[in-house]
Amino acid sequence: MKKLELTWIGKENRPRLEPRILLVDASKSYHAPYRVTDHDIFDNRLIFGDNLLALKALEQEFAGKVKCVFIDPPYNTGSAFTHYDDGVEHSIWLSLMRDRLELIRSLLSDDGSLWITIDDNEAHYLKVLCDEIFGRANFVANAIWEKKFSPQNDAKWLSDSHDHILIFAKNKEIWRPFPLPRTTEMDARYKNLDNDPRGPWMSSGLDVKTYAAEYDYPITTPSGRVVNPPGSACWRLSKQRFEEYKKDNRIWFGPRGDAVPRIKRFLSEVKQGTVSKTIWAYEEVGHNQDAKKEVQAFNSEDIFDTPKPEKLLQRILTLATQQGDLVLDSFAGSGTTGAVAHKMRRRWIMVELGEHIHTHIIPRLKKVIDGEDKGGITDAVNWQGGGGFRYERLAPSLLERDKWGNWVIRKEYNAAMLAEALCKLEGFAYAPSDSVYWQHGHSTERDFIYITTQNLSHAQLQQLSDEVGAERSLLVLCPAFRAKPDAFPNLTVKKIPKAVLNRAEWGHDDYSLRVENLPHAPLKEGEQLTLPDVTGFRKPVTSEPQT
Repeated sequence: MKKLELTWIGKENRPRLEPRILLVDASKSYHAPYRVTDHDIFDNRLIFGDNLLALKALEQEFAGKVKCVFIDPPYNTGSAFTHYDDGVEHSIWLSLMRDRLELIRSLLSDDGSLWITIDDNEAHYLKVLCDEIFGRANFVANAIWEKKFSPQNDAKWLSDSHDHILIFAKNKEIWRPFPLPRTTEMDARYKNLDNDPRGPWMSSGLDVKTYAAEYDYPITTPSGRVVNPPGSACWRLSKQRFEEYKKDNRIWFGPRGDAVPRIKRFLSEVKQGTVSKTIWAYEEVGHNQDAKKEVQAFNSEDIFDTPKPEKLLQRILTLATQQGDLVLDSFAGSGTTGAVAHKMRRRWIMVELGEHIHTHIIPRLKKVIDGEDKGGITDAVNWQGGGGFRYERLAPSLLERDKWGNWVIRKEYNAAMLAEALCKLEGFAYAPSDSVYWQHGHSTERDFIYITTQNLSHAQLQQLSDEVGAERSLLVLCPAFRAKPDAFPNLTVKKIPKAVLNRAEWGHDDYSLRVENLPHAPLKEGEQLTLPDVTGFRKPVTSEPQT
């Protein structure tokens, strides 16, 4: 049977992403001055830059290592958000999501899961797109989050009160959600009506509807009353098993000993967790107004339009992760995912391109780390502060054109940056040796890479070959060399930048959700395509007549 796929204009166009390196900015990184507990996590990462390029930058180090990805992408509603260029054309939105989801899948561990918040406008298309990327068999559920608690009386059609949360597993055969903790309301249902030394209990009916003759027998209560299963039902215990339960004081006949028997179930013996339902009420996981109040606590001047409440992320991370697991959010927004993951002692990576990484996320995380964030889930998880994160930004493109139009190494790249970048491009782990100058990285225990900006002579290459020896191999990248490429069996010599020219789209810094940055289908003569401008209004773009 032919596989069914979602199709759209431009689906065949795929970006050739440059695997950028990440540069640490210590001035924007932040850590607690001391350990609050032995479980503090300091190696979290906050990345400033285009999220598609950032996902590509993370791929080499983190492929197969992320336990949970949560994303809250722009909903493509045409609302022209202040913080996101939302409302892009449907086909382009699908292409942009497809490119990101494919990288997210490669980053997820085999027992990892993806959680996406989305509204009705694109939810069902996104579900089919995820089916295609993750496999339909790995779809877990569509949870419904009640994001509003009162109707919008000015709604033109129906008042929108929910969002979808699409949940996919990397491998549903091995992925299982963790249970939700029991609530005090659940435990309050258990009483100890007979002062049983095993503690509080609640009772459940002894009868079942599925009939079996051997389970149909009379029972005499302590008061002497004889009872039988109701109607065409029978008891759920055999007569022998019933007598064992009765002897162990696990049968309840009511306070006077004359009621229909019921089975006692002790709180101490029940499963210490509950299975999540797919309807998430705002009383359980918060709503939009809760989220806005949480954001207002660290930035009252510029409140985010669509933040997610901390209790919602707490629910997701409780189901998807345990302490120490790695969580990724590549649409960080106001930083809720990182704040909640930090308080729940998960490791986290967040990516954000907008300036609100500085105006919203960093101030929020500083309060969390300093123990000054008293809102959200702080009290529920007894958060006292601690840990930290390092701030990283995407490096500029490795190559740029000179004044004659030739591709050259960008001037900002020093020797260390160049070595790291070329290691990533060639698939080597960047690990410069302190003692061996030609070991900048390795792909195996015997295969190394050496990057230099010097032109290498035959004599220099001969010396390298001698030092490498017959049992090891070395890839050499340099601007030029004077020797036959195959003169040294243990060396592979390539020129830069020529060796990497065809590897990627150089100089492309923005793959964000902005229509004006992206190619679109050719327009017919006189046809108009409307694109959002920087003011949030829409401006027409007209094709020129073809001659």
